Amino acid sequence: MPNIGPLELVVILVIVLLLFGAKRLPELGRSLGSGMKEFKDSVTGKDSDSSRTELDPGDAPEPAETVTRADAPVEAEPRS
Repeated sequence: MPNIGPLELVVILVIVLLLFGAKRLPELGRSLGSGMKEFKDSVTGKDSDSSRTELDPGDAPEPAETVTRADAPVEAEPRS
């Protein structure tokens, strides 16, 4: 697998600068950084909402009853 050297990185940076412009680069970097932070937090299990409390099993609502419908048995048609 080829290694990426400093010259290749400069070429990639120039291409990105031409594609997105100098005004949008900080916005792209910021959104990329926040996306990576959210991904890392979700993988490690950290939650930004630390005030969230877990429900006790007694606090959970009762599940609704399921109703099944029994269809009438199908009679076989006489064969000719």
